[in-house]
Amino acid sequence: MPERDPSELRPRPESSSAWIVAGVVAAGLAAGAAWWFWWRPAHAPAPAAVVAAPPAEAPVPAASAPGTEASGPQNPVEAQPVAEPLPPLAESDARVAAALNELLGAQKVASFLQIDGFVRRAVATVDNLPRPQAPSRMWPVQPAPERFTVEGPADAQVQTIAAANAARYHAFVTFAESVPMDGAVKLYTQLYPLFQAAYQELGYPKGYFNDRLVAVLDHLRAAPEPNGPLHVQLTQVHGEVPSTRPWVRYEFADPKLEALSAGQKMLVRMGPDNARRLKAVLAELRRRVATGGVANAAGER
Repeated sequence: MPERDPSELRPRPESSSAWIVAGVVAAGLAAGAAWWFWWRPAHAPAPAAVVAAPPAEAPVPAASAPGTEASGPQNPVEAQPVAEPLPPLAESDARVAAALNELLGAQKVASFLQIDGFVRRAVATVDNLPRPQAPSRMWPVQPAPERFTVEGPADAQVQTIAAANAARYHAFVTFAESVPMDGAVKLYTQLYPLFQAAYQELGYPKGYFNDRLVAVLDHLRAAPEPNGPLHVQLTQVHGEVPSTRPWVRYEFADPKLEALSAGQKMLVRMGPDNARRLKAVLAELRRRVATGGVANAAGER
């Protein structure tokens, strides 16, 4: 695979049709479910190879900004033995794909994941989830079936997310719950140098990816759980060319919900039952990757 410019994976302030599980898939699935839970149309094209993007110009809120890590990692990952040395990050796709196929099964990997540049995609998306946008071209999963649907008069300015919309996400939620946590966390520790290399390459030379992962898990678990129907409206597009894909332009009518991060919006949009199930997976993952290292399974829940 050709070498990519590290700046490719830095976030940029753009609109996108905008998680989750454990270990190696922690980064990928936790990031990746967002693709499934955004406003994805049916039969959308597969994500293109990551392309160059300038650094974000908008400041990241203090609560979600990566730390400087000057005092060293707060959640160190204990080194795990591997049968053979890890390849360089730029040459790691085949090794990562083989490991994921062994852990999850080739059919599930093919159905849910994007293996090309998986580690870089996963790290970039984890880093982006607490931000306003998480560019979809960086995500490491396949698009969801069908498309986002609403209820209400077609000419109404404000409509309601259709009750049946949550069913689109059941397959991925079930997939996330089925990932063997022990095996995934073990694999994460074995491949962790690749994730760390991708995080430093992203622009955090003194950063520690597992600390960022823990912070993002906390951020997602703090997503609100609104009661009742969720109202949405179309983002206004001014110009002479009409939009042929309006389902990718919906935003929350409630300004407080619309102001949430990309990751928290995902959890709200998928429906309360799906959100609760995924938050349970996030809590179990955090228990294993936080406080004293990944190998410590008695950490904070």
